[in-house]
Formats: sequence, C-alpha cells, structure tokens
Amino acid sequence: MSLDIGVRAADGSSVGSLTLDAGHFGIEPNVSVLHQVVTAQLAAARAGTQSTKTRAEVSGGGKKPFKQKGTGRARQGSERAPHFSGGGVALGPKPRSYKQRTPRKMISLAMRSALSDRQAEGRVAVVSDWGFTAPSTKAARAALAAVGVSGRVLVVLSRDDEEAYKSFRNLTEIQVILRGELNAYDILCNHWIVFTTATVPGHVDGDTAVTVGATRSPAAGPAAEILPEGTLPPGVQPDDALPDVAEAVGPGAVEAISASDSGSSGPSAPDDTVVPDDTAVPDDTALADSAADAALSEAPGEAVLTDATDPLLIAAAADGDPADDDAEEAQ
Repeated sequence: MSLDIGVRAADGSSVGSLTLDAGHFGIEPNVSVLHQVVTAQLAAARAGTQSTKTRAEVSGGGKKPFKQKGTGRARQGSERAPHFSGGGVALGPKPRSYKQRTPRKMISLAMRSALSDRQAEGRVAVVSDWGFTAPSTKAARAALAAVGVSGRVLVVLSRDDEEAYKSFRNLTEIQVILRGELNAYDILCNHWIVFTTATVPGHVDGDTAVTVGATRSPAAGPAAEILPEGTLPPGVQPDDALPDVAEAVGPGAVEAISASDSGSSGPSAPDDTVVPDDTAVPDDTALADSAADAALSEAPGEAVLTDATDPLLIAAAADGDPADDDAEEAQ
C-alpha cells in the first residue's frame, strides 16, 4: 500500500506530494479494537437520565384494598404493587452512567486502524490551505468539488481556520472537526477524510510534529539547544573572567572566611610535631583503659569491676566505701 498522496490547492490544482506516516495510515486495521472503542464511545454519549418509580415511590397504596379472607380473591396488601395498573415498576431503569473505561492505547490503535482503512480505500485527501478570507458556503462547496470528494466528508481543521469552519458548517453532509478531536467513530461515519498539511497525523511540518490529540503550545518556545562540550551558554562568563575573591573583599576577609570554615575562631598554629614511623600512636581506647587501671590501683577498697572503662564504676572505686569512711571518723 502506497503512502504517497498528492497535495492539492483549494482550486483543485496540484501543488506537490506528501508521504503519510506509516504508523497512522499503514497498519493492519484491528476490527475487534475498533468495535470495542466505538461501542464505548457511543455508550459514553448516552445521557443516562431515564428513570422509573418503584412501588415505594408511587403515591397511594397505603391501605389494604380488601380484607384478607372471605372474598375468594388472592390476598393483597397494596394497590401499588407492580402487577397492578398504576403500580410501581419492578426492576425499572434508574439514572446511571454508561461510561466504559477504555485504555488510551486502545483508543489510539482504533483511530489509526480507521485511518489506515480509509487510506487503503483511497479516500484520504490533503489540501495545502483552504485560503478563505471570509466565510462562504458557496466557496466551500466549490472547493470540495474541485478536490474531488463527494458524499459524507470529514473536514479536519486547526484552530486557526476560523473562516473555513464557518464556511463548511452549513453544509449538511460535511462534518467539521478539529485535529485534536479526531476519533475512530467519526472517521468510520464518513466516506472521505480531508486534511490540511497542518493537520495530517504524524506529518512533520517544519519543526512542529502534528500529532492527533496533542498540540504544541506556542508559549512553550523553541526546544532547548544542545551545546557542544566545553561551550558555555550565552551570557555566562568563564571562571577566569570572574573577579578574584581576594581582590574583591581583601585578604583579611579571606582569612576570616577560611577560619570560620575550619571551625576555629582565628588562625591556627602549624603543627610541627614529627612522629617517627616506628612509634606506635595510642588510640582513644588504650588511653581510657590505662586511666581506668591507674584509678583502680590508687583507689582504696576491694571493689571488683566488670568493665574497667565504665565511668560510674571508676568513680565509685575512686571514692571508696562510705562505710569505711564512717568507721574512721568514729575512731
């Protein structure tokens, strides 16, 4: 299936050709997905406002129509039961939503399947620009005849084609739709689909990719430029062009900043202590153990410590036994 299509002007003259996107116009139509998506779309269009009254909502029926026994008839408790004329409706419809959850990938696949089906039948036309300067239904009918389309026609426009929209909307067999509203159901309901070069799905016009259901906002601006390695963005100075900190604030301020970063209040004296390589430097644990041993050797009493590094036990051993101190004072 060829994806090359001729582009015509509004007067029917040929102005070039266009290669359609294979992802939108060249796939194998998925009929089951088309059926499911179209069914869900039609279901979501239902208002769902139908309603009936149950026997509890119908007025009347509060009195037993006749006595329970002795009449020969079947016993009844209310005249508003569903089997009575004027009674309530059993299992009747109530207002509800008919919407079905359809994945976005299925919706996209259904739309691309419908586009591919119309392209396979040769019922896709592309116009460069309608060129309406003022709304004119007569000019719109003549333009469609010049392009060579007939029957039910789906005209896909952009938001800037206001004159074209006003020109086509009065024609009974013409359906006008924006490119962001394109869907599988409207494609299947029409015999022809007429695009402009700015609304063809998947077509790249300049630096703007036309995608169904998504438009690029002009406020977003151009895409970010990727700079070569080692190149600075415009308006950014290199490091060597920045003023020296020492020249800007003075050497005294630089020393103060360095002292505050190191955590000291002033310049620190250089450490000239040289430790030989064969000298073992004691760590904090060894110093704590030696201090605890010295405290135990000097402290009176016969206290037995389970942990020599416990500060509370060291303090208790250094103070001695309070009972011995009382005995010495009594003597």
